[in-house]
Amino acid sequence: MTLTLYFVRHGETTYSRSGGYCGDLDAELTENGFKMAEAFAAAHKTIDWAAVYVSPMKRTIATAKPLCDAIGLEMQLRDGLKEIRYGEWEGLTQEHVKEHYADDYIHWLAEPAWNAPTGGETSVQIASRASLVVAEIEQKHKTGNVLVVSHKATIRIILCSLLGIDLGRYRDRINTLAGSISVVKFREHGPLLEVLGDRSYMDEALRTLEGT
Repeated sequence: MTLTLYFVRHGETTYSRSGGYCGDLDAELTENGFKMAEAFAAAHKTIDWAAVYVSPMKRTIATAKPLCDAIGLEMQLRDGLKEIRYGEWEGLTQEHVKEHYADDYIHWLAEPAWNAPTGGETSVQIASRASLVVAEIEQKHKTGNVLVVSHKATIRIILCSLLGIDLGRYRDRINTLAGSISVVKFREHGPLLEVLGDRSYMDEALRTLEGT
């Protein structure tokens, strides 16, 4: 038996719907976000879960809670799984950032591995903190199924790091919509991506939501 990590992005928030920058902001799930969390729990509660690791934000905790309640497993909160810190861009729209932080925005788009949002984090910094959580999981759980509930940028950066993809291209190579599942198995020759951004467990109304 191998170690299998299920990376789940939290359900819909008002920011994931609008496209505003939300990293440190502790946004709540929308009604549809809670429906996504319930649907995930209903579809995956029969899996033999070894552990659940969660970013300590309201939106991720609320996403993990229905499953943890259903299986009686306590979630383990880890700061390393938090979303990218957007610094001065928190809560702003892309249009506002383009206008008022033009130079930083252009540099961040061109090479986010080493250029951060104004006062925020680079993808190299995110990969560094998130990799410590993945290493902890690998050490504690040699086999079994482990759920990791995190955020859009963080999951994409973790996947790039595991798969050997340039961290500066995380937005160009991988997408993870709200509530989506990506599955990585740790095999003899390293991490193998088996599922990317799956939302087939949702009903059509949730799957086809715009802006998530």
